Amino acid sequence: MAHLPLILVTPSVEKKGVEFSDCSLSVSFKYEQAILRAGGIPVVAPISTDRKTLAEVLRRVDGVLLTGGDDINPDLYEPKVTPELRKTVEETPDGGGRDLRELVLIDEIFRQRKPVLAICRGHQLLNIALGGKLVVDIGLQVPGALNHRRMDLACEFVHEIPVAKGSFLSKLTRGRALGMNSTHHQAVLEPADPLMAVARTSDGIVEAMEFKPEAAGLLPFLLAVQFHPERLADRHADHRAIFKAFVKACQS
Repeated sequence: MAHLPLILVTPSVEKKGVEFSDCSLSVSFKYEQAILRAGGIPVVAPISTDRKTLAEVLRRVDGVLLTGGDDINPDLYEPKVTPELRKTVEETPDGGGRDLRELVLIDEIFRQRKPVLAICRGHQLLNIALGGKLVVDIGLQVPGALNHRRMDLACEFVHEIPVAKGSFLSKLTRGRALGMNSTHHQAVLEPADPLMAVARTSDGIVEAMEFKPEAAGLLPFLLAVQFHPERLADRHADHRAIFKAFVKACQS
C-alpha cells in the first residue's frame, strides 16, 4: 500500500467557537477534502508559537499547507502605514499570534526542507517571511486595479490569466491559461528572492510564485498561489493537479 502522507494544515482563528463561545480554530472543509482526494491525510497545526513544539510537529509530518484567512499585520512588512490603509486591515482575534506561529513554521519548513503549498494568505506570508512586502489594500494602492474581492463568486472563475512558459505551474496546466477565483484585498506585487512570479493578473498582482531556477533545490516542492484551488479542485482538472503534485511530493 502506498504511503499516505500527513499534511499539516494551518487554521484560521475565530473569535467565537461552538463550545463555550471560546476563541477557536477554523479550517474550511474544502482544504481537507482537496488533500484527501489527492491521497494525503490532513492534520491541523497547533496554536503554539514555541519553536521546539512546531519543529517537532513538522518532523512528524510530510508537508505543509499554508491556508488563507485572516489579514496579515502590515507592521511585519511596512513600517509606515497610513491611517486610511490601517482601517482596511482586519486584525486576527488572537492579537497576531497566527502571524507569529506561521512565520516560525515557515522558517522551520526551510530548515527541515519540507514540501509546502501556500494559498492566499499563505502565499502572502511566505513572501513576507522571505523579506518581501505586500500591497496593504489593492483598491487604494493599485491604480486601475481589477476587483479581486469577489466573495460572491468564491467557487467560480473570476480571472483567466496566462502562466509563464516553462514554469512548474505551466506543466500542471499543460500550458493553458488558468481560470481562478479571487477573494482578497491584500496582495503580492513583487516576489521576494528567491521567488519569481509565474502568473499575474493584468493589473500586476502576483497570482502564483515558484522558486527561481537557481533556487529550485531549496525545498522538495514549493508553489504559492493567491487564488483558492481547493474551492475549484472538485470541478477543474488543473486545480486538482496542484494538489496531486503537492501530495506526490510529500510521499517522496
